[in-house]
Amino acid sequence: MQNNDQIVTPWSVTSNEGINYMKLIDKFGCKSIDGKLIRRFEQVTGKKAHTWLRRGLFFSHKDLEKIIDVYESGKPIYIYSGRGPTSEAMHIGHMIPFMFTKYIQDAFDAILVVQMSCDEKFYFKDGLDLDDANRLAYENAKDIIACGFNPDKTYIFSNLETVGGELYKNVVLTMKNMTGNQIRGTYGLTYDNNIGEFSWPCFQIAPSFSSSFDNIFGKNNVTVPCLAIMAIDQSPYFRNARLVSEKLSNRGYIKPAEIHTKFLVSLEGINTKMSSTGNNLVIFMIDKPKDVDKKIKKCFSGGRDTKEEQQKYGADLTVDVAYQWLLYFLEDDEQLKEIAIKYKSGQMLSGEIKKILSNIVQNIISKHQENRNKVSDQVLKHYFDAHKNFDLTIKRKNEDIGEYNEELYQNYGVNFDPYFGLYN
Repeated sequence: MQNNDQIVTPWSVTSNEGINYMKLIDKFGCKSIDGKLIRRFEQVTGKKAHTWLRRGLFFSHKDLEKIIDVYESGKPIYIYSGRGPTSEAMHIGHMIPFMFTKYIQDAFDAILVVQMSCDEKFYFKDGLDLDDANRLAYENAKDIIACGFNPDKTYIFSNLETVGGELYKNVVLTMKNMTGNQIRGTYGLTYDNNIGEFSWPCFQIAPSFSSSFDNIFGKNNVTVPCLAIMAIDQSPYFRNARLVSEKLSNRGYIKPAEIHTKFLVSLEGINTKMSSTGNNLVIFMIDKPKDVDKKIKKCFSGGRDTKEEQQKYGADLTVDVAYQWLLYFLEDDEQLKEIAIKYKSGQMLSGEIKKILSNIVQNIISKHQENRNKVSDQVLKHYFDAHKNFDLTIKRKNEDIGEYNEELYQNYGVNFDPYFGLYN
């Protein structure tokens, strides 16, 4: 999606004034996630809504309500996510969808498939050796496993080593039911792009059909609904997946559902998402505490240039990166509200809010590194094992989701005000 003030494609995300997500909902044909849907999710799954759902950070969807209906009926669903490896370690922005996917796997007690697309990155990234891309896939998989996914319900696979059989059959069916003009129009490719780039979308689409995984769901089983979890820039792939499923409906294929996250903004400012290329202000999951602190101290501030000006005029929360990150990583709404009020009014300084964020992020990364260090070669092999016994049972949750408060839930999801009325 591209217009005069923002560009959102699978390969580029920029904006003059921050991403307008309501425009993306309209352009990509999605639905917003509101408090009513969140409450139904809680009631059916028996699991309290994630902070990122309540605060509208996972903000839009396609057919999420159908996934909830299927789960309520006692039938299984499966989750699909992926990673294109380009670096030795993933950064914290990469981890957002996987952290949330862990929560969703627990909520639905569902099978998760994770596509490691070393082939994609080989096609699109100049200078990346194919064997090195495959090696990076396994290194990145360690970061994914560190999120704590159920090893008997999670299948991680490398396209380079796995594509064949039923998975490749669905790639072929997808190729047959897509045109070059469709690929060109959706992804902005030209005839100067290599053939791998043109064919790649078919390989990302195929895992959204359950028959691709006969090792999990049995031969020719196209009836298990897929929920794909992604940043909104990946939605074009699944728009085409849904079109392909319509053409294959006579075979019983069903449309994949989607749930989309906003982008974790760059430390350099709100106009771009965090990226591992192009700047040094990237927080990787292997960073040391002192490096995390150093980078956060340099992040773009909405505070004033001097202490006196800050105390007099206060900060602009809408452009302050540290505050935008706290929306993700500070779970306590009351504490977040207190920070918003004090920082905007000038009672808090930029250094104070950055220190709060730094401590939280250091703790997240420290725990992640501890978990990653436990991922032995044997553990890694188990997650990649296509022939293990997958646990298809569904165990219901029964958390205390609290009493329904209509006024409270009306302000959840896309209606959540991250500034607590300070800009009304």
